[in-house]
Amino acid sequence: MKRKGLLLVLFSALLALLTGCDSLMVLNPKGPVAKTQSDVIIFSILTMALILLVVYILYIFVLSKYRASKAAPDYEPPHEEGNKWLEITWITIPIIIVAVLSVVTVRSTAAVEKVPAGYEDQKPLVIYAASSNWKWHFSYPEEGVETVNYVNIPTHRPVEFRLYSYGPITSFWVPQLGGQKYAMSDMVNKLNLVAEHEGSYMGKNSNFSGEGFAHMEFEALAMSPSEYDKWVEEVKTTAPALTEQEFDSLLETEFVGRKSYSSTHLPFRPAPEGENAGHHHGDSGAAEEGTTDSEEMEHSEMDHSGMDMSDTNMNDSSMDHSTHN
Repeated sequence: MKRKGLLLVLFSALLALLTGCDSLMVLNPKGPVAKTQSDVIIFSILTMALILLVVYILYIFVLSKYRASKAAPDYEPPHEEGNKWLEITWITIPIIIVAVLSVVTVRSTAAVEKVPAGYEDQKPLVIYAASSNWKWHFSYPEEGVETVNYVNIPTHRPVEFRLYSYGPITSFWVPQLGGQKYAMSDMVNKLNLVAEHEGSYMGKNSNFSGEGFAHMEFEALAMSPSEYDKWVEEVKTTAPALTEQEFDSLLETEFVGRKSYSSTHLPFRPAPEGENAGHHHGDSGAAEEGTTDSEEMEHSEMDHSGMDMSDTNMNDSSMDHSTHN
């Protein structure tokens, strides 16, 4: 009895704590992409709950119907043959469940990779979102501005985030607007989002990338198109220009606050897409590329010469050894 009372108290305390928690952000969507993903999550939860309900009902039925009884010691139960229809049933049902969940998952995944339905005719706002240790850089090539650790977007307009990294692999995620996608150093991933409600939404790095990844949170502020235009104009007229030296300083500084600039880093440090993709992205011109190639050739020749010298030394030592013998 004491043990049951203790379990009841713990269960009651757990319920009290859970009732005080905020609603899950992924189940509180503020855009069509997040709504699609939220619907899939809820559908999967309801499907699994229905399966568990059926299993528990069958479990209680079997325990009640076939429970042990006080039979005679020499009692021998009758022989039961297998039922092919039962076997077909319990094989077919899981196949149907997996097929339904697979179709829903594939269709929803294809839907969230494209511009959301109803916004195909609008020109998307392109924002380059680059991560570095331990911050986020948001470049607006259309407006010619850049921000650090916060991003402002207009409502009811598709936004195309182009993700990459100046360090380890990170994951860009605004739970109330859509799912996460990885940002890597040698390629650009695209993420299409739309905010249908004004408000401030939390963004984060959802991929463990080192000791400071927990600080890689940013604010995604969805505002009306008119307010967004006012903000862009304010940044252009009041914020300083972003120089290459300032950008290098930002990359080297581990933790910085919110910053705004009236230009972007894309002209002198382009994103790893197109001809800039791969390990050598970010070169400023063909001259530097030529220098890099010549340096690589010289390094290669040095390596080969080193190998030849080692081979010569080995041959000399072999000759000395044979002469000695």
